[in-house]
Amino acid sequence: MNRPRQFVVEADGGSRGNPGPAGYGAVVIDPETGETLAEAAEYIGVATNNVAEYKGLIAGLRAVKALLPDGTGDAGARVHVRMDSKLVVEQMSGRWKIKHPGMKPLAAEAASVLPGVALTYEWIPREQNKHADRLANEAMDAGRRGGQWNPSASTAALDAPRSSVAAALPPVEGPPGDATAGAARARAALNRPGTASGGAAGPGGTSSASPNPAGTSGATTQGPAGTDASSDRRQGPSATVPAAAVSSGPPPSDPVTPQVGWGMAPDLGAPATLVLLRHGETALTPQKRFSGSGGIDPALSAAGREQAERAAEAFAARGTVQEIVSSPLRRCRETAGAVAARLGLEVRVEDGLRETDFGAWEGLTFGEVKERYGTDLDAWLDSPDAAPTGGGESFTEVARRVADARDRLVTRYAGRTVLVVTHVTPIKTLVRLALGAPAESLFRMELSAASVSAVAYYADGNASLRLLNDTSHLR
Repeated sequence: MNRPRQFVVEADGGSRGNPGPAGYGAVVIDPETGETLAEAAEYIGVATNNVAEYKGLIAGLRAVKALLPDGTGDAGARVHVRMDSKLVVEQMSGRWKIKHPGMKPLAAEAASVLPGVALTYEWIPREQNKHADRLANEAMDAGRRGGQWNPSASTAALDAPRSSVAAALPPVEGPPGDATAGAARARAALNRPGTASGGAAGPGGTSSASPNPAGTSGATTQGPAGTDASSDRRQGPSATVPAAAVSSGPPPSDPVTPQVGWGMAPDLGAPATLVLLRHGETALTPQKRFSGSGGIDPALSAAGREQAERAAEAFAARGTVQEIVSSPLRRCRETAGAVAARLGLEVRVEDGLRETDFGAWEGLTFGEVKERYGTDLDAWLDSPDAAPTGGGESFTEVARRVADARDRLVTRYAGRTVLVVTHVTPIKTLVRLALGAPAESLFRMELSAASVSAVAYYADGNASLRLLNDTSHLR
């Protein structure tokens, strides 16, 4: 009986700027001999590290497909993927949810390349991924010169000699007659029970795609209200891994319970931190009147301008803000302008950060709305899908555009601290989404004029609420 074909894929990607000029590299290796079977690399223009990493994975899997009979795939084949991208390994293994909209289609594409092939994933240190890393850098160098990677000119295999593909894989006893111990180790990694989709537990409850030498998993935990928290922010003694968001095979039959704690934290790099500043007071603020984006666009009052200046002074003293983004409405642009003048920064306007359109309720107090539109108000308080009278926006609609704006900002400002000047509903929505809290939580938060909140967004798609309704700078 013929033994299924087996391959090792090593893939990498990089971006000089994140986002910046980016490229990927991938190599397919025979695990028994260590022979390079195929190489792939490409300059992909301006992209993030994560996009380049996923592109490298896809290229590696496609290279395997081209080596199979008729290039159609082989249900009996086994592929073991080794990458130094923890994000890609954990997401493709099913231990991290795929939240970023830009990552979902890439993960789905990777999962669809070899639908009948058993895939396992393993995190490896960068120094063990030199061949693919060199290919990615060759591709980026070619892009800098205005061209594309040329395989005939590549020296990646020479610059990154392979000691042994299988040497870093878990040791097992091979059957009699094995040519090398390395072949047995490679086959063990590819044949380990329960790893067809790369997400099942190995011996001792650890995953075959372990992201560290100790063999312990770096999976995310399930937090309150079904949210997931990055492993460097876990608080409980154990965690149940959620089902894979995108999988190349069936989900694991039993949940994985990895070790957790601060010592197991993966290096996810600096988060994109959104410092959320509510605009200063307007004439409508002390009267608690509905003031959205439905036609009324008040300026800051004298008190509001003073609040904006105090906020500017506080941010100048901290020296942490690197960018400023504002809602298009006047009260926010004025508040952002005061800070920008002190920090010497420009203000970028993001339309998705505007306040809710309150329709016919604009300019009215809560009591006036209750008197005139009582039934509509009750529906609005009862359901996030209900909109204010007269064509206003529901909280569901607002959440959708705010989440889209958040994703744009997190991608654009990866690893940076951004002052976001916006309104009550967008700030509460960002906090709610970060916590995974229900829509009714919007009515359970207090946000004062010119208050500061902060949310950090990590590369694995998780968020951490750092601050809520701080007004210490106004005292």
